Amino acid sequence: MNNFGIGQAVRRAEDVRFLTGAGTFTDDMNIDGQAHVYFLRSATAHGIINSIDTADAQQVPGVIAIFTGEDTEADKLPPLQSFTRVKNLSGEDNYVPRRPALNRVRVRFVGDLVAMVIAETAIAARDAAELIYVHMEDLPSVVNTARALDDDAPVLWEDNASNLCVHWENRDKTAVEEIFAGAPYVAEVTFVNNRLIANPMEPRAALADYDPEMDVTTLHCPIQGVVRMASTLATRILDIPMEKMHVVAKDVGGGFGVRSKCYPENLLMVWAAKKLQRPLKWLGDRNDTMVSDNHGRDQVTVARLALDTDGKILAMWDDSIANMGAYTFEMGPTIPTLIGQRSMGTAYAVPALYHSIRCVFTNTTPVDSYRGAGRPESVYVMERLMEEAARITGLDPVEIRRRNFIPLDAFPYTNTQNIPIDSGEFETILDKALEKADWAGFGDRRRDSENRGKLRGIGIGFSLETSGGFEKEHSRVRIDADGTATVYVGTFSHGQSHETVFPQIAHELLGIDYKNIRFIDAADNFVVPAGAGTSASRSSMMGGGAIHGACMLAIDKGKAIAAHLLQADAAEVAFADGVFSAGGGSVTFAEVAEAAHDADRLPDGMQPGFDEKHMYERSSDNFNYPNGCHIAEVEVDPETGVVTVERYTGVDDNGVILNPMVVHGQLHGGIAMGLGQALFEQTDYEEGSGQLISASFMNYNVPRAWQLPTMEVGSHSVPCKTNPLGVKGCGESGTCAAPPAAVNAVLNALKPLGVTHIDMPMTQDRVWRTIQEAKASQS
Repeated sequence: MNNFGIGQAVRRAEDVRFLTGAGTFTDDMNIDGQAHVYFLRSATAHGIINSIDTADAQQVPGVIAIFTGEDTEADKLPPLQSFTRVKNLSGEDNYVPRRPALNRVRVRFVGDLVAMVIAETAIAARDAAELIYVHMEDLPSVVNTARALDDDAPVLWEDNASNLCVHWENRDKTAVEEIFAGAPYVAEVTFVNNRLIANPMEPRAALADYDPEMDVTTLHCPIQGVVRMASTLATRILDIPMEKMHVVAKDVGGGFGVRSKCYPENLLMVWAAKKLQRPLKWLGDRNDTMVSDNHGRDQVTVARLALDTDGKILAMWDDSIANMGAYTFEMGPTIPTLIGQRSMGTAYAVPALYHSIRCVFTNTTPVDSYRGAGRPESVYVMERLMEEAARITGLDPVEIRRRNFIPLDAFPYTNTQNIPIDSGEFETILDKALEKADWAGFGDRRRDSENRGKLRGIGIGFSLETSGGFEKEHSRVRIDADGTATVYVGTFSHGQSHETVFPQIAHELLGIDYKNIRFIDAADNFVVPAGAGTSASRSSMMGGGAIHGACMLAIDKGKAIAAHLLQADAAEVAFADGVFSAGGGSVTFAEVAEAAHDADRLPDGMQPGFDEKHMYERSSDNFNYPNGCHIAEVEVDPETGVVTVERYTGVDDNGVILNPMVVHGQLHGGIAMGLGQALFEQTDYEEGSGQLISASFMNYNVPRAWQLPTMEVGSHSVPCKTNPLGVKGCGESGTCAAPPAAVNAVLNALKPLGVTHIDMPMTQDRVWRTIQEAKASQS
């Protein structure tokens, strides 16, 4: 157990098949007799469909069928809609648009589906799609988040009367206004949290087949949870029994939240495979990913912080507009409101908070989950405010944070959102990060940069976020007569190393040799019929907690069997390191497993077999709270505007660490995506036409390896007190801490020029223009 138990850096079991090309992704699978699908998307951001002419397309050799919105309406195919609801202060639900799988009447963003072409080959399907003529009456569009509620903004949903989806507020604002009115200091920031495109390596794909004898449709697709997809299709949309919907996802090339959704294409593949009684295959391309995978973030914020004369926080104010895109997707307005508000205030003691989010519709790709989903936005608000508060009070950025951290003796601490935070040692983490980053030596490095004509800056991003996700998770531990075990769990790995880490938990708890533990996650809802998949950094707490529960049940049953074998009372049996002992005698887990499958060796009334199931459930407010201090150090070339991240340091509290190598890998990935948002990734829609003009890697800059620094990450683990393993999430910590750390560092570098604000992404052009404007204002 010293080599393969909890806390050990066991090498990833998954890597062998991935590095040798033995992974099985959706496009690797084929079914004899399959036809191929191409989806035609709207090239218009907002318009009325007058007609769709498919006559020429139907003549292309190999075309089997072309479906439009008339066909889906004729078959009464239900629309898609968000399954979450957010209420305003009056108790009214958000507006919920119905999204047709294929649009017959109106399109609302570039990428909306208008036709489905099915042919013998993928090339024939694409060729035919290019011959479809969509006669469209263009309508005015709005793509700017800040202008969606303007009086002259075109309305996307006429029965809603405006582009407001919901105006969510956490409370009446009057009392908080009074605090601000009497505050000695008020820090205020206005900024954009830029829209992001996730871009998993694997584009969306699907392989669908219908079995008429069993009346079962099978859908293979890259998804973060097969049970969740099957449930959405079967129970939320098609109204069929779950046993009629079979969803399979073997290996998935990246998730990041965008692969947790049921898209119109998934529904159409299921519908058309049954309608045509033929297997269908679709492989999207990078443009499909850019224009139709849900986007993330996209908020415009005005935030304020009231402070007393000592720089202690009195109250916080956040007034944001959050872009939903053209439709509310799966989670929709929940992300900026109910999810984002849990982390508002982060690691600081905030006595009062007014939080207002106006969720709006625009003629853009729908916005939904993206790595962090609401929490990075909240952390960014807080850290930008803390930096501005330091500026106006004259306090050092480190000192103002120290003064406002939730103190150790306050835990468990209930924040203004009534969320109980169980643990955290924030000042210790800050000190460790400062030491690791050599904060004290920054002055020497700055002088060196100045001697080379560069500007150097350093910035802090302190994060605290909520992890846990959906409130239930299932696990099953089956032990065979030979003493080997199989662990089933309802989470699903798309990069989280479950195949490595979850057997470590079972090995630690049961004492069974690590190599004798097989692992099966929820890649097939007919094999693992329960579970919520993987999102919101939930796997360690929820999947791990479920495995812990199933293992405890196995140990309890093992004790009963061992007591019978040792002729002892079950209450006297102790278990440690894979051995049951009582009264001077002992039996191994393998011996107990063998007896468990032999009715003659079992206590009276006990059925043969060793198969334990557990549903782990947390309360709705029982999250875990990963937190950490990240420090970015940048160099800015004032002549060109180029920003280089020279050093990056992080110290994180991820609770009990199951596998440090995996945790550090998750942190590195999150940091890379966070720096991508801060420095490079810019999603641009053209005003007027509504065209996405950053729809390829020529225009959308995902960070390259050479643009990223060496990341020095460390840990300060404070076990979570509210789950049996003591774990906290780690997959989204980097996306929370990196953006404010980078922005605060650049602002620190530009401070001699009088610059106090810059928006993300801090591209070369934006930084250069900011420098020129600052120089002009000083002349």
